Amino acid sequence: MTDRRYRIHAASLVYFDAVRRAGSIREAARRLNVASSALNRQVLALEAELQTPLFKRLPGGLKLTSAGEILAHHVTGVLRDAERLQSELDALKGLDAGHVELVTLEGLCHHIVPNAIAAMSVRHPRVSIGVSILGSAEIPRAIASGDADLGMAFEVPTQAELYRVQAASFRLGAVVRAGAPLAASQHITLAELRDETLIVPKDNFANRVQLNPALMHAEMTRARRYEAGSIDLMKQLVLRGLGVALMTRVGLEAEIASGQLVHIPLRHGRGYLPSALGLYARSGTALSLAAEVFAQHLATSMLEAATGD
Repeated sequence: MTDRRYRIHAASLVYFDAVRRAGSIREAARRLNVASSALNRQVLALEAELQTPLFKRLPGGLKLTSAGEILAHHVTGVLRDAERLQSELDALKGLDAGHVELVTLEGLCHHIVPNAIAAMSVRHPRVSIGVSILGSAEIPRAIASGDADLGMAFEVPTQAELYRVQAASFRLGAVVRAGAPLAASQHITLAELRDETLIVPKDNFANRVQLNPALMHAEMTRARRYEAGSIDLMKQLVLRGLGVALMTRVGLEAEIASGQLVHIPLRHGRGYLPSALGLYARSGTALSLAAEVFAQHLATSMLEAATGD
C-alpha cells in the first residue's frame, strides 16, 4: 500500500497562508521580505506534495481552489495553535510576550480600544497588538478566516464560526451641538426630528440597518439628510451645525465629555433603540494567552463605556 502521509514543512504553511492573504506571490513576498521566486517555489512544491492545485492563477491575482480552501482552514488552525503554544511557553519563562490581531470599527478606536491597549501595556508591555479598521460585514469574515484573533462590531448575526466573548448595549440617539434647542431633551422621537436635517451612517454601518425600519415607520425615508461612511465626518457635520446625527455615543466620548456635543436617546415604541456591541473570537480555536488577556481588557473597556447608557 502506498504511504500517503504528507510531510509538509512548517515554512510551506506560512508561505501558503501569506499568499492566501495577499492574493499574489509578489505582494506576499514583499510582506515576508523574501524573493518572489523562492516563495513561488515553495507554493509549487506544496502543490506537488499534495498532488493538487491550491490556487487558480487569474489575471486579477490568485484565488483558492476547493483544495486550497480545505488547506486554508487547516493552516489557520495550525498557525493559531503555534502562536498559542509560543505565548504559553513565553509565559512559563516569564517573558509575557506574544502578538494579538484585532479587527474593529473606526468609532471604537476613539475610546474603547485605546483604553484597552493602555491597560494591556501597563501589565503586559511585551505583548504587541495590531489593529485593523474594517467595515461591519468584513469583521466577522476576518475572524472566521483566521486573519484576526479578535473582532469588535455592532449587531453581528449569530454565526457558527464565531463565539461571542463579551457584549455591551448602547442606545441609538440624536447627536446635537451643546446649546441647540434640542440639547435639553431627555429623550426624543424621530417624529420630533421631522424638520431637522439628518446625518445618518451609510449602509456599511450596522446601525444604518437598525435605523432604516424606524425611519420608514416614522415616514422619514425622504427626509433631508447627509449620509456619511465615517464617524469622524458625522461628528464634524454636527459640530458645524449642519444637522442632527443618528448614532450611538461610541466615537463621541471626548466631545460629549467636553460639553461640545449632546447625545439624546431615541425613543421608539415603548422603549429605546438598543445596539449590541460584541467582542468575538473564532469558534473551535483556542485563543493564545496574550489574546485571552487582551480580550479581558477589551471587555472591561466595553462595559465601562456602556455604563449608564
